[in-house]
Amino acid sequence: MPQSPVLRAAYRARAAAADLAPLPRAAKDDVLLAIADALEVRTREIVEANAEDVAKAEEAGTSEAIIDRLTLTPERVRAIAADVRDVVRLPDPVGEVVRGSTLPNGLELRQVRVPLGVVGIIYEGRPNVTVDAAALCLKSGNAVLLRGSSSAYKSNVALVTVLRDAVGGAGLPADAVQLVPGESRESALELMRARGQVDVLIPRGGAGLIRTVVEQSTVPVIETGTGNCHVYVDEHADVDLAVDLLVNSKAQRPSVCNAAETVLVHQAVADAFLPRALRALKEAGVTVHGDEAWAKAGAAAGVEVVPVTMDDWDTEYLSYDIAAGVVPSLDYAVQHIRTWSSGHTEAIVTRDTAAARRFVAHVDSAAVMVNASTRFTDGAEFGFGAEIGISTQKLHARGPMGLPELTSTKYVVTGDGHLKGGPIP
Repeated sequence: MPQSPVLRAAYRARAAAADLAPLPRAAKDDVLLAIADALEVRTREIVEANAEDVAKAEEAGTSEAIIDRLTLTPERVRAIAADVRDVVRLPDPVGEVVRGSTLPNGLELRQVRVPLGVVGIIYEGRPNVTVDAAALCLKSGNAVLLRGSSSAYKSNVALVTVLRDAVGGAGLPADAVQLVPGESRESALELMRARGQVDVLIPRGGAGLIRTVVEQSTVPVIETGTGNCHVYVDEHADVDLAVDLLVNSKAQRPSVCNAAETVLVHQAVADAFLPRALRALKEAGVTVHGDEAWAKAGAAAGVEVVPVTMDDWDTEYLSYDIAAGVVPSLDYAVQHIRTWSSGHTEAIVTRDTAAARRFVAHVDSAAVMVNASTRFTDGAEFGFGAEIGISTQKLHARGPMGLPELTSTKYVVTGDGHLKGGPIP
C-alpha cells in the first residue's frame, strides 16, 4: 500500500469502488436513505461544527456571499437530507443500455453504462457539496474522495463522519466516502497527481481553483466552470417581464454560479427599460456597474451607477453587483457574450421567435434560456436531482451533471463461438 496518506485513501477508495460497481439499485438506495436519516438525527453536531468554521470566516473578514455559502442551519441540513432522498427516487443509470444491435455476423453488441470508479471532488467553502457529491457518487456506483477547502474543514469532517457511519452501518465499505487527508495545498496537489488510483477529478469553485486543477492535474478533469452569466433584453422584449427576469436572475441568490453578472439591453428598448430596471435593482440592493447610457438613466432616475470597466465584463461577482451595457443589435450582444462569457448560462428576453432562435443558435454556452431566469440552470430544477456541478466543457458532459454524467460506458459483446477471419465452427 502507498505510504502517502492521500494515496492510501485513494487506494482504499479503489477497493471500495470495486465493491460498489455491481450493487443493485436497492442496496444503493438503502444507503442513501440511511444517510438522509443520519443527517437529520445528527443535525446538532453538524451545525455546531459549522458554527466554528463560520466564526473563523467572520473573524477573517470573509465576504457575506462566501459566508452564506459556508453556513449550515438546521433548515439547510434538512434540505440537504431532502436532496439525498430526491436522489433515491431517481433512476439508477448503471446497467442502462445506451445502444445495442446484432451485427451481420450474429454477434450481439451492447453499450452499457458503468461507474467511473473513483471520483475526486475538489471544492471551496460549500459544505452542502460534501453530501451532494457523496450521494450522487454512491447512487452511480462510484467511490468519492472529497477535498473541500480549509474554510469548511470542521464542517466537512463532521459531515463525512456522519456519511461514513451511515454507509458502514448499511453494510457497504465506509471507504466509499472519504475526506482527503490534510488541509495543505500539497494534499490537494497529490490528489491531482494520483493518476491510476483516481479516475476523474471534478473541481467546483472559482476561476482560480478550476484553473489550478485543470493545469496541475495528471488525473482527467471534468471542468465545471465559473458563472459569468448574461441576460440580454431584446428590442422586442416585454419590459415588465424583462425587469422581473433580470432581478430574479441577479438578486434571488447572488452567491451562486447561475446568478446573472451582466445585463445587455438593446438600444431600441433602453429608454423604457433602464429607468424601471434601475429602480428595481436598487430596491433589491444591487449596485449597477454601467456604461454611459446606464449612467445617464441613473442620473435621471436618482440612482447611482458605478462606471463599468473592462474588468467588470469579465467578473463573476457572486454579490449584489451587475455589469450593464446598452448594445445596438442582437448580433452585438451575441459577440459581447462570446467574448466575455464563461460558457455557463445566458438568457434572452424577447417576444420575437426569430430573435430567440438566432440567439440560441449563435450563443455557445452550456445552457441558453428564452424568457426564463438564469437561476434555472440547476440539476434539481432540470429534474436530475442534486447535481455534482455545471460542466462548461464539451467533452463527456455539459451543463448540470447528474447521475448519467457520473458514468462511462463499456461494450458487452456476446457471441456463440465466433472467430475472427473465419466461419463459426
